[in-house]
Amino acid sequence: MKNVLEYLENISNDNKVIDKNGSITYKDLQVISKKIGSGLAKYVKNNDPVPVYMEKGISCLEVFMGSLYAGGFYSLLNAGLPKMRLEQIINVLDVDYVVTDKEHLENAKEFFHDKELILYEDLVDSEIDDELLAGIRAKKLDVDPVYANFTSGSTGVPKGVVVGNRSIIDFIDNFTSTFGINETDIIANQAPFDFDVSVKDIYPALKTGATLVIVPKELFSRPAELIDFLVEHKVTTMTWAVSALCLISTFHGLDYKVPETVKKIMFSGEVMPMKHLKEWMKHLPNATFVNLYGPTEITCNCTYHIIDRNREYEKIPVGIPFNNEDVFLLDENNKLVESNGIKGEICVRGSALALGYYKNKEQTDRAFVRNPLNDKYIEYIYRTGDLGYYENNDLYFGGRKDFQIKYMGHRIELEEIDKAIGGFDGVERVCSIFKEEKSKLYAFYIGDIEVKELHEKLSKELPVFMIPSKFVKLEQMPLTKNGKIDRKKLEELI
Repeated sequence: MKNVLEYLENISNDNKVIDKNGSITYKDLQVISKKIGSGLAKYVKNNDPVPVYMEKGISCLEVFMGSLYAGGFYSLLNAGLPKMRLEQIINVLDVDYVVTDKEHLENAKEFFHDKELILYEDLVDSEIDDELLAGIRAKKLDVDPVYANFTSGSTGVPKGVVVGNRSIIDFIDNFTSTFGINETDIIANQAPFDFDVSVKDIYPALKTGATLVIVPKELFSRPAELIDFLVEHKVTTMTWAVSALCLISTFHGLDYKVPETVKKIMFSGEVMPMKHLKEWMKHLPNATFVNLYGPTEITCNCTYHIIDRNREYEKIPVGIPFNNEDVFLLDENNKLVESNGIKGEICVRGSALALGYYKNKEQTDRAFVRNPLNDKYIEYIYRTGDLGYYENNDLYFGGRKDFQIKYMGHRIELEEIDKAIGGFDGVERVCSIFKEEKSKLYAFYIGDIEVKELHEKLSKELPVFMIPSKFVKLEQMPLTKNGKIDRKKLEELI
């Protein structure tokens, strides 16, 4: 197998994808995707990106698969992002077209005024050209890209992580077998389609033929209705961000009603607070809970830890590597770290590594490097920038090497936030600080601009998950003896 479309084409059951507007069988999803692929093929060259400006749902999934049939790879332009962010992403992708639908057409005209807008409603009316699609498929390789998800970039421009067929197939085959996901499962998708947590919903469903239920995003502000939804759809599998699970437990949603059909809950993106985990485990005594770790650049996750109900946890390990992935620690001299209590950078090797950052050789060369432990042949590893350490043979997350953080399930470069704030008139100096134990993001600044105005301006440039939870206006910035901003002094002000 060398193409993820084979997952879709091999499904033989009558299970469905369900969203708030209806449902579709996998057979019909394949037909419509081929129509879209046939229509898109006149725009898309081999391995070109296909920007998709739509809400997540069945139609969006059809365009994703259609993009692959057309020979390209998809990249979702999240409709919830501010205009400036979308412009940055489309500039990186550098194509002359955007796929959208009638619901988003007016915004698309404003945001992408110099692009040709291709309507979903027109693409689904295309005739399937089997000969054309077969010719496109014959040229495809397992190293060709499937999608690009954009993450924060320290230069102020988001980085597009490109992930290929081989990486997805390698990870998803191991993910589904490790956790026993099959066609009887009902998978509840929580994550946005531009966030790689959703890959662990979409592709396990396509591989196994499991039912995929796309949870309406508005329910995540209404916990009781969210629980009702999970119960109504008899969900068995939840691969959710920590923050989404905590939303339910914070508002005591499980005391209202328990989704008793749930058998597997996997969480990632942030450290799971023990009190919230215990709340879930108490209400679902027979469910399996799994802590997942890994950045977008290694195709979702590289390690997992299955929670042991008989163990008292002070902190949760990031766990052991998935099959066909090697996870190890390197010290500052690129030497292997194996002793307990010594921190090293978490590095990963294996087929699941991404293809790099789209049109960004400098950043790619910095993170995807030759394995310093192997001087015998060319072998690449990904340097995560995360620190880890061993304790009693368990691997734990030990913070970041640089100023990148994990907040609300997203990896964020603090430098990007500083760059955006520092670019406003009335701001003389800025420094963003993240307090992991409080899960709060702070921005300290010097300038004439008031906090309210600063918040409003920043909201027009950065996604909501990059907006500091508190702005602190200072008369002067504390400095170290070397003239650098004293971050420790700033932390004392929190």
